[in-house]
Amino acid sequence: MTDTQQGAAPTAPSAQPQSVGRLAVALIVGGITSILDTTIVTLALHTLTQELHTSVSTSQWVSTGYLLALAVAIPFVSWAQARFGGKRLWLFALGLFVVGSALCACARDIDALIAFRILQGFGGGIMLPLMMTLAMQNVDPSTRTRTMATMSLPAALGPILGPVLAGIVLNWLSWRWLFLINVPLGVLGWILAMLFLVDDRPARGVPRERLDVVGAVLLAPALAGLLYGLSNTHDTGGFARTDVLLPVIAGALLLAAFVWWALRRSDAALVDLRLLGVRSVCTSSIALLLIGAALFAGNFLLPLYFQTLRGYSALNAAFLLIPQGAGALLARFLAGKLVDRFGPRVIAVVGAVVMAAATVPFALAGVSTSLWYLGVILFIRGLGNGVVFIPIMTVAYVDIARSQMADASAITRIAQQLGGAFGTALVAVVLTTAASPAHPAGGFDAAFWWVIAMTAGAALACLVIPGRAEHAAPAAPAPVAH
Repeated sequence: MTDTQQGAAPTAPSAQPQSVGRLAVALIVGGITSILDTTIVTLALHTLTQELHTSVSTSQWVSTGYLLALAVAIPFVSWAQARFGGKRLWLFALGLFVVGSALCACARDIDALIAFRILQGFGGGIMLPLMMTLAMQNVDPSTRTRTMATMSLPAALGPILGPVLAGIVLNWLSWRWLFLINVPLGVLGWILAMLFLVDDRPARGVPRERLDVVGAVLLAPALAGLLYGLSNTHDTGGFARTDVLLPVIAGALLLAAFVWWALRRSDAALVDLRLLGVRSVCTSSIALLLIGAALFAGNFLLPLYFQTLRGYSALNAAFLLIPQGAGALLARFLAGKLVDRFGPRVIAVVGAVVMAAATVPFALAGVSTSLWYLGVILFIRGLGNGVVFIPIMTVAYVDIARSQMADASAITRIAQQLGGAFGTALVAVVLTTAASPAHPAGGFDAAFWWVIAMTAGAALACLVIPGRAEHAAPAAPAPVAH
């Protein structure tokens, strides 16, 4: 990044006060579209396969293409925000997502749907890290934890509302409404952003940020290769498959090349990896890598447990998982006060331990375990899930300047995505290899123990995150209008 982005040259809009309440409303209304879309479409893949007369492997690209595009877009957010301003970038990303949603609803075949989903993914990939960056840059340090809890509400609401909306659409409406429902919500979010977000484009005369082209050529395909390869472990052969090994190895080599390049370029790199030398960013990234692995792996296994082992439909399985979403939602309202009282380190460790403990019953469960009992356990697991993320994500912004927060958001989001992909791949392989006709629950037992191990690893990582959540860097955030 240039000296401009590091805060040496001021921009006129940065001095304007920002209303926290209006900022949160605008970002949440717009950001929830991307979260809902992921849960809704995952539940509808079987219907899309039938309606568009295609194979299961092809229809899977409706989700895979979206997730790859989402990951590839993340590294460009810091550069784009510095060059165009956060408000203009948010409006562009949300507009792209809404247009992509409308085009998906109009798709005539599976190829067109996949292409439009990739367009959606680029929009969503920009929105997710930018949402957190804008929130953290424009609130008082003492309120960052509570703001993070508020901004994470879409992540808690998605697993609750997504299956319900998908069930309504798939039972009574055309599959095209899976995407059309994003349009009015996205348009409302776009209007709110126009009204409530402060224009923070760089001032005239300030040198514009140049894109690190070499870094982009290295990092974007690196992430795509890693995520694509890991997504193929679900099929027979696991990690030994050619379509797993080749993209993962290529992705790892490109990622290593990017690290070498970025460290040479320092602040002019696509993503400023020097921030990993800051304790708050480094420890949060490691914790998010592990907790992301545990969360994604658990969310992959739980619906399969109810569908494959218990024989419930995808929709009924989604309803059985509502207690976990309810627990996560409730935790969002408690996390801020808990962190303020006990500190982020304690709450993050406790949240991870609660998640691990609440996963143990599933490692011991069978085909006749009480659903009421599992529902209570899921609610407790949701509480741990909802509590653990808030302090980890908040402390990532400790000890860094306001202008460095976009890079910190990119680093932590990439860590979470890669951790989630690896965790899901690992338990998918375990699920396949450990199962047997004589003991069908054996695969789930082993896979859930791996989730417990990953969550325990995250708890250990949380022991070294900063014990405070307040910003201590010399560059103060923009003034806040309450």
